Amino acid sequence: MPSPHFDLVITGGTLVTMSAKMEIVENAVIGIADGRIARVGSHLSLSADRVIDAGGGLILPGLINTHTHLPMVCFRGLADDLPLMAWLNHHIFPMEARFVNRQMAYDGALLAIAEMILSGTTTCCDGYFFENQIAQAALDCGMRAVAAQGFADFATPDHPQYEKMMAAAERFVERWLPHAPMITPAFFCHSPYTCSPRTLVNVKAAAREAGILYLTHLLENRDEIGMIEKRYGRKPVQHLHHLGVLDDRTVAVHCNWTTPEDIELFADLGVRVSHNPSSSMKLAAGIAPVPLMLEKGIAVGLGTDGAASNNDLDMFQEMDLSAKLHKATLLDPTVMSAETVLKMATIDGARVLGLDRLIGSIEAGKQADIIILDLNQPHLTPLYNPYSQIVYAARGADVKASIIGGKPVMENRRLLTIDLQDAMRNVGEIAAHIQAENQSTIRTSPVDVMTP
Repeated sequence: MPSPHFDLVITGGTLVTMSAKMEIVENAVIGIADGRIARVGSHLSLSADRVIDAGGGLILPGLINTHTHLPMVCFRGLADDLPLMAWLNHHIFPMEARFVNRQMAYDGALLAIAEMILSGTTTCCDGYFFENQIAQAALDCGMRAVAAQGFADFATPDHPQYEKMMAAAERFVERWLPHAPMITPAFFCHSPYTCSPRTLVNVKAAAREAGILYLTHLLENRDEIGMIEKRYGRKPVQHLHHLGVLDDRTVAVHCNWTTPEDIELFADLGVRVSHNPSSSMKLAAGIAPVPLMLEKGIAVGLGTDGAASNNDLDMFQEMDLSAKLHKATLLDPTVMSAETVLKMATIDGARVLGLDRLIGSIEAGKQADIIILDLNQPHLTPLYNPYSQIVYAARGADVKASIIGGKPVMENRRLLTIDLQDAMRNVGEIAAHIQAENQSTIRTSPVDVMTP
């Protein structure tokens, strides 16, 4: 019987599989056919249409960003060094109301996707307005995405009339479900303080009917506790539990002020968590008790949040900060090991998004979402422990190749599906328009949704 022929073969590197057994394979060879990993081994000789030589680098699963707002790259650096409430009410919400439109959402998403691909992210979970345009940008670029249509109880840029939101959401799901597993639709209720109980319940019911994920910001800031308790007579997690919206298809984002009782409830119900350390640190919003969540068996992934509060989309930086933040907070250098944090950025991130049967590790049968790190650099020499090297020493700029669904989207630091100069120029023009507007009007026209 003749040997099988592959569409693509990756060879010449050390493979960090992130499988259940956490195998590391020296002199790895990976055969890819029809977008999937078909063969994994060492010292194999495989026939293929194309071969990518890892050049002695590290081969690992593409990173999974479990929470971001892609078009917010257009607001990068525009409202820094502010507390969360002032940042949202006096800057972000007013700017979104004035400047976010279909073209801005597409152009911003395109540049954000370029940044993510160049820094090793192959799957993202986005929640924003004009999500059709964001999903289209991901599809055009070959980026795998969970695209979550956003909801709030104030006039959003894409659906000024609340009554039309649910009909638009149904059309959104119908449009994008056929594009799975590259594009997976989801729903995103902004938060318990911007969404009424009616909105939270109705959107969750629609998500359940469609069989899709339901996401919400939760307990990002300490003030949310008193705010929700004053409005509804319950603390935030108990409020959502009372409404019946917490289950194993719910992703709670941030969770900086969850209590041990909240975490027990999450564990019992199967609620998943997206941890966004950089954004929470920059906004001084709090620190999620992730080690306790992991101890209780909760699926926790990493996210960057949007570039307006991070201010980049580099998941390598997110891994490094996550590991060190919790060690310093707990005064325990053994928590959040490099292996644990890399799992959060790969296979556990896939679990959070319900995609762990498809992505998150390099194993036969899974989608071929793979990145290659260039180790031939001073800050990555010598190599003793691949996990430590990835989490504590590597940077997004060290990624030299990214493959999504078996298709190379970046090689030798060159994007293959995006014209980077055009993407940067388009966002530069958006920024020039924003800057030309009267900034005093932006700063003095708050959308005050967070006042108790």
